Amino acid sequence: MDEQTPIVEVRRRRSRAEAGRLVAEYEASGLSRVEFCQKQGLSLATLARYRKRQTQGSPLAGNRWVEVKESAGRPVREDGASSGLVVALPSGRRIEIGRGFDSHTLAQLLGVLERL
Repeated sequence: MDEQTPIVEVRRRRSRAEAGRLVAEYEASGLSRVEFCQKQGLSLATLARYRKRQTQGSPLAGNRWVEVKESAGRPVREDGASSGLVVALPSGRRIEIGRGFDSHTLAQLLGVLERL
């Protein structure tokens, strides 16, 4: 091999299980897609492909809506006051909106979340 021959790193393909673990790690990390991919040495396109592959075959595939269950009681915050609305995700993340919330702020938050 001469000095002008480029060295190319050959990467092996990840199994579906490995890809699924990466998606689960990303979703639990709380990091942005860019931050997570930089830490993992992963391209944004690859993460997007893994996430899309994981949702295919899901009953909610292609559907941006999620199932909502009504709580038996009113949600109670740590300070003891009741809130107007709580969205609790399986990952443990929560969005809590108090009574009389600012709808403009909620619209901004939803816009940010949809871009993730």
